[in-house]
Amino acid sequence: MFHIRPIALVVGTMLTTLGLAMILPILLDLAADNHDWQAFFASAALTLFVGIALIFVGREPEGNGRTELNIRDAFLLTTASWVVMAVFAALPFILADIELNYTDAFFEAMSGLTTTGSTVISGLDRMPPGILMWRALLQWLGGIGIIVTAVAVLPMLQIGGMQLFRAESSDASEKLLPRAAQIATVIGSLYMLLSVVCALAYYLAGMTAFEAVAHAMTTIATGGFSTSDSSIAYFDSAAIDTIAIIFMIIGSLPFLLYWRMVRGEPFCLLRDSQVRAFFGLITVAIIMLTLYQWMGGYNENTTAFRYAAFNVISIITGTGYATTDYVLWGSFGITAFFFLMFTGGCAGSTSCGVKIFRLQVLYLSAMTQIKRVMLPHGVFHTRYNGRPLPDEAASSVKSFFFLFVLSFGMVALIMAFLGLDYITAISAAATAIANVGPGLGPIIGPVGNFGSLPDMAKWVLSGAMLLGRLELFTVLVLFLPRFWRG
Repeated sequence: MFHIRPIALVVGTMLTTLGLAMILPILLDLAADNHDWQAFFASAALTLFVGIALIFVGREPEGNGRTELNIRDAFLLTTASWVVMAVFAALPFILADIELNYTDAFFEAMSGLTTTGSTVISGLDRMPPGILMWRALLQWLGGIGIIVTAVAVLPMLQIGGMQLFRAESSDASEKLLPRAAQIATVIGSLYMLLSVVCALAYYLAGMTAFEAVAHAMTTIATGGFSTSDSSIAYFDSAAIDTIAIIFMIIGSLPFLLYWRMVRGEPFCLLRDSQVRAFFGLITVAIIMLTLYQWMGGYNENTTAFRYAAFNVISIITGTGYATTDYVLWGSFGITAFFFLMFTGGCAGSTSCGVKIFRLQVLYLSAMTQIKRVMLPHGVFHTRYNGRPLPDEAASSVKSFFFLFVLSFGMVALIMAFLGLDYITAISAAATAIANVGPGLGPIIGPVGNFGSLPDMAKWVLSGAMLLGRLELFTVLVLFLPRFWRG
């Protein structure tokens, strides 16, 4: 049996938080004399009503001890909470005067909460402030949500090798709720501080206060929603590009390492092999694409470096901002960005994709296997980040990679079956599973959006976003009959 009360309590708390977050768009639309405030008010009232009702349902009767979540409960809670949040987060998009049906509204909400950044909305430059801020808020909330999930829940569930990053004192699965609350408090404080610093930097670089706050939320969350159809290219500012690069990188590094830095370990980031590999990869990719632009005559001098640096980091981190249409760089550029989509940042960050540590584990496992082929009777010990690599962690990473490739292939085939062309089909599948945002080609590329796709394609891609954001296993396990039989 599942423990329904604590699940209802957590989901209710999250919905209540979502409803309270709608107050900011209400105030902005009221200040702008835009009648969409009524849409947010109605959405907030319904969301708060359901959220508070679930909290009351989830409260334990007097005299009863608190019911702790087990692993099966945690699987159900994690997926259910993200789906329910998307269902209610879509309400303002439906009720506001932007002419979205529920399919488009749910797609936009899921894209926001999973920090994917794909959008069906065009004409952002003319949108009322409430809708623009709501999109940014969804990504900001989704960013902190996925960090807490990654460092408090996934290691306990041993999802995709995440047990390598099990936080201290997290060996008992029964401690899920108290531990998650402690981690959320610590990470939330750091997350808020970084968001404020990012907003201030954007403002000093030339953005308006509204633009600075909205972009700070989606930058630190590596989400990519912008206040303009042209994304960051709208500002055409090297200073703003630089600030975005810095904070996209910050959002893609392990947040628990920031906490260790604050507690007196200033060099822990430099000592982490995952962080070093991440910087090594983006350096190589930037150099290659800069040289490619020079040699191909696409851009010259500092412009080539600026465009390469920004867009490489934006795609690797899964942010999805764009400063130029890199699809026009030719076949090498398109191919490079396609593979960079899958990479992702570090575990325990707001970024997405396969993650750097999994690529490292796959490489180490391959090297160990090569050694065993050469020396069949040799004994080899694989180490990761200075510690022995457990066999179960390596096996979990391999299983994750297999399911990731399989899921990508299935989604791409469905997209093609629904009538999308080859480039659109495979890049839509890639950008959804890897939570990147823009795809490739003229339809969903960096200067397009997903609005023209069939409704069925949007629902499939919404599911793929959730699948990728929750590391595959968390969602797929719910489809096993054995899971429901206990």
